[in-house]
Parts: sequence; C-alpha cells; structure tokens
Amino acid sequence: MHFDIITLLPELLASPLSHSIMQRAKDKGLLTVELHDLREYGMGKHRQVDDYQFGGGAGMVMRCEPLAELIDKLKSERTYDEIIYLTPDGEQYAQRRANRLSLGKNLLLICGHYKGIDQRIRDEYVTLEISIGDYVLSGGELAAAVIVDSVGRLLPGVLNDETSALTDSFQDDLLAPPVYTRPAKWRDHEVPPILLSGHTANIEKWREEQALQRTKDRRPDLLTD
Repeated sequence: MHFDIITLLPELLASPLSHSIMQRAKDKGLLTVELHDLREYGMGKHRQVDDYQFGGGAGMVMRCEPLAELIDKLKSERTYDEIIYLTPDGEQYAQRRANRLSLGKNLLLICGHYKGIDQRIRDEYVTLEISIGDYVLSGGELAAAVIVDSVGRLLPGVLNDETSALTDSFQDDLLAPPVYTRPAKWRDHEVPPILLSGHTANIEKWREEQALQRTKDRRPDLLTD
C-alpha cells in the first residue's frame, strides 16, 4: 500500500512512521509513505499557503492554489482509492473504516492547519473526511499518523502473527478480553485457571464471554440488538 501525505510539517510525521511495526512494514516493501511539504508549493517569495477568512473572523485558512497544484501533480502520478482530509468535522474514525481502507492500494491524506482548508478544495478533490475524535489538534499530522498505523498493521504480512489483528478490540464490535502472561501468580493476583487448563474450546468460550462483558460494562454503545 502507498500513502501520500500533504503536510506543512513533514518532520512531525517522520518519527512516528519510522519505528516499530510501521518501519518493518516499509522494510518488507509492504508499505510506502511519501511526505509532501506543501510549503514548497506556496505562493511568492515567502511561500504563502494561507490567507484571511472572507467574512471576517479569527484564524487563517489554507489557500486553494498550493493545495490544488500539489494534488493535481500527485493525481497525475497515481490513481487514489480515497483522498482523505483529516478534520474535526469528518466521519468518526473506527476500526471498520480502517479495515475498508486496508483493502485499497493508494491513499492521499491532507493535513489541515489554522482554521482548515478552503471549502472549495474539499468540494473539488476530497472523497472522504475523517476525524479521530471530538477534539481539535494543532494540525492533521498526528491524525494522519493514526490512519497510517491503524491501516498499515492490517496489511497481510505486516504483523508476525496475522491472526493477532483479528482479535483486536472493535474487530467484532467488541472490546478485547483481558490478557495475562507469566508468572501465573504475581503478588496476590493469579491468572484465571481456565487459561492454564490447555482446553482450547473452553478458553475461547471464556474469552468471548469476557469480551462481551467488558463491552457491556465499558462500551455498551457498541452492542446492537
């Protein structure tokens, strides 16, 4: 899978995408990420990318021209499954969306700043708008890193055990059950005996029951009738 990311702060994205699972995915050739500095397409000697709002109001807006020039260039090089704008008023990001995005080949992410991007860019180019939560960040870079990580780990061959992703929270609209490792007794806490029984069917039943109960207790909104 290939990601192109339009950003004013490429250095902010370089680190989180250059370690652990994401770096291994890139080393295996399963994932490529290209960062595109929008400032290089800015206007005039100061490389201006923003301007005041029509109608007044606090905060600057990212201009059409630099974004359009860069997006047109990237679209001439490849066809995108989605052109995604990271914005607080977008669709609430969830595991189901990550699953769908992982089936694609090329994704373009646009990181906003200031008060966001000119609406005309959204109307002209953007096919999907995503919010990672009901809060506002200084820019879309951290949200873009979340998208790349959550999608990238789903690609076949990225995780050492591909079944691991299938048992993550939210995959079946349930939270994951509690997990334990050695030692079997730590301080006054013991691992549930069922997990030490070696009886696979009973263990799986226990995990399903625990996942359901945890979801009922913590995220009942995930459960449907």
